[in-house]
Amino acid sequence: MIEKKRESARDTGDGVVHPMPTQCPICARELRVVRLTCGGCGTSLEGRFGLGRLQRLSREQIAFVEVFIKCRVKIKDVEQELGISYPTVIARLDQVVAAMDFPAESPSSQQGVLDDLAGGKIDAKEAATRLKALLKQGDT
Repeated sequence: MIEKKRESARDTGDGVVHPMPTQCPICARELRVVRLTCGGCGTSLEGRFGLGRLQRLSREQIAFVEVFIKCRVKIKDVEQELGISYPTVIARLDQVVAAMDFPAESPSSQQGVLDDLAGGKIDAKEAATRLKALLKQGDT
């Protein structure tokens, strides 16, 4: 079965449409949208328009997010689909989170503890100790 590759840009009927670049090809800074034009009636708007968080991602990061969603956020399935290890999946996910300007996850969160355990940074005893401490903090 051949899967048709989907592009993030669509043809509005007025010709070829390419995916919008998000970084300057010269200095790699974020590009800003300053003009929007309707493909139907030709109306244009000019100003400074912000890009959404997803538009900040590189093509590689978008491809990763697409696989991540396709696999229904099941990291084991993402590992198999991309042929990469659990720590690599987590590292790429962290890169996506950073590129989208979300706050970094606190290392004292339950997920942070579980990630450290899965990544081999801590052993099961340390993970249990940290999780118990988090539960106590939640009770206060």
